[in-house]
Amino acid sequence: MGRVTFPERAAEIDLDALRHNIRHLRDVAHPARVMAVVKADAYGHGALPVARAALEAGAAWLGVAHVSEGVALRKAGIEAPILAWLHTSRTDFTAGVEHGLDLGISGWELEHVVAAARELERPAIVHLKIDTGLGRNGCPPEQWEALLGRAVAHQEEGLIRVVGVFSHLAVADEPARPETDLQVQAFRDAVAAAEKAGIDVEVRHLANTPATLSRPDCHFDLVRVGLGIYGLSPFADQGSEDLGLRPVMTFSTTVANCKEVPAGQGVSYGYAYRTRKPTTLGLIPVGYADGVPRIATGAPVQVGGRVYPVVGRIAMDQFVIDLGATGLVDTPASPLGERAVLFGGRDAPPVEDWAAAAQTINYEVVTRISDRVERVYLDAPREGGDGTGS
Repeated sequence: MGRVTFPERAAEIDLDALRHNIRHLRDVAHPARVMAVVKADAYGHGALPVARAALEAGAAWLGVAHVSEGVALRKAGIEAPILAWLHTSRTDFTAGVEHGLDLGISGWELEHVVAAARELERPAIVHLKIDTGLGRNGCPPEQWEALLGRAVAHQEEGLIRVVGVFSHLAVADEPARPETDLQVQAFRDAVAAAEKAGIDVEVRHLANTPATLSRPDCHFDLVRVGLGIYGLSPFADQGSEDLGLRPVMTFSTTVANCKEVPAGQGVSYGYAYRTRKPTTLGLIPVGYADGVPRIATGAPVQVGGRVYPVVGRIAMDQFVIDLGATGLVDTPASPLGERAVLFGGRDAPPVEDWAAAAQTINYEVVTRISDRVERVYLDAPREGGDGTGS
């Protein structure tokens, strides 16, 4: 058995691949600028290393869901513009204003942000969000003019500065659907109304990753790319390579045990799988506590250059693969201790195969990898950089 030189459980994050993706998406979106979305700990990749690498590669903005995520980046020395857009009644708007975050406003939040700005004697920077059809947050169209009026009044008081108007697309990952055209027109109408109300709209942003890649008419001044910067495709009929992207995360561990079993051997809880013939089973020491989807039976694992299926139920800490051979145990050919790659990297199974087995999407699979899995950063940015992307 060869010497193991990587952690027992690792999510390797290739920051050079991430920089490549940022540069590629910049070229696609030009002259619009790129916002790198690093919410949810950068989709499980690590918010701070990813943010620094993205800015180094030319991203102009960072995007987070929660104010707390943006404040953490500020405290780590990131100076680039950061937009936070998902708030609750318990959001610390004072911290957001104090740390110079741009704040997305759908309606009810405006007075809370104004109160924070008044307390700090510092104007808040806001982007007004119009619901163009997604039906989540965002101001309903029939309330848009009223929100604009309130925003203009507070801006004249010097309590806020409205710099942007934005929205979010519902079906851009299905480019042939007509609803995107309707959303684009609704967005244009909302921007026109904001300008008519006297707002100087510096930044219009609507495009997510799929719209960045397939709808140039959605680019406007800024595109918000999440999935794409991590090298993953939003489209069912196109892979990362087709889009010029490189997957950033590789999830791997080691084969923890090997044993030969007879035909009819039950495997894991419930005996949902029984061996059809004598074979060798390999134990993979990650499970749903590590973020591996419990239902992903049949997903691929690469060991020694070959791919084997997950068999039986995935447990909290482990699952089993069927190596399909006998006579491996206690021989030089034994895979015991060999690296086992679940997904990512070159020549390894794509994360989409795991998503298919789990009946979900690639976004979820990478984002759910837990903190129990060590992040290993390849080609990490230098410590002490100013984080401005200049």
